[in-house]
Amino acid sequence: MTENRTDRSEVVKIDGDTPTMRLLALLEVIAAKDQLVSLQGLVEETGLPKPTLHRMLQQLEAAGMLQRDSDGRQYGTGARLRRLAENLLLNDTIHGARHAVLRRLVEDVGESCNITALSGSEVLYLDRVETAAPLRFYLHPGSRVPAHCSASGKLFLAQMTPAQRRRLLAHAPLSQYTSRTLTELDALEAEIERVGRDGYAFDNEEFLPGLFCIAVLVPSPGGRSNMGIAIQAPIMRMTERNALDSLPALRRAASALAAIEAEHATADQTACA
Repeated sequence: MTENRTDRSEVVKIDGDTPTMRLLALLEVIAAKDQLVSLQGLVEETGLPKPTLHRMLQQLEAAGMLQRDSDGRQYGTGARLRRLAENLLLNDTIHGARHAVLRRLVEDVGESCNITALSGSEVLYLDRVETAAPLRFYLHPGSRVPAHCSASGKLFLAQMTPAQRRRLLAHAPLSQYTSRTLTELDALEAEIERVGRDGYAFDNEEFLPGLFCIAVLVPSPGGRSNMGIAIQAPIMRMTERNALDSLPALRRAASALAAIEAEHATADQTACA
């Protein structure tokens, strides 16, 4: 209701000296959400006139930065914006610091390790360090794997509400890659519930035959994280039992990555002050 909107202190300001800067400010508001947004919802949140917001949304949609849902009434991030975010993650200025953490983890556990992020319904490999062991699975940075059958993907899914998961997975069928892939939604939900409770996840030959993986999330001060770290190994060297032996080292690496992210965020805030 109008009086509730007036009383709220969290009305978002869409500021900017130029139309382009105002479009970027609106894009920031939409990109920060974990759900689709409607024109009316944005009117209530920003206080901008409906015709103005409608025009801005049309411009962002035409540029590929936003896309409308199938019903045409709600907006989410577009393919161009997602590619921009992925490129920033892959090529940002703290890549070297993250890579050093990953390299130390590989030295500790003796297996290949990678840093991941969720991109749509897929897990994107941001960085990877390979083991020196002769038998290994090679997956380079930039590789993508489906969220429903990867350890990191299950962790990202576990942060969502059931409704958010259903909406995401509705556009990405639960394809079967091996005999162990979970393709029934009820079975996947049960697995995700366990993952959310335990704080770590396995991929037990669910994406590639012979590959075992254990992953944890990198802690985020905002609560919800979009960065994971994982160990991968052939099943003759890693099982569920000895994977848990690597969990302390994995969590130490995740904490180290979180510290790097926090330091980088503080430096950005100082630079902008």
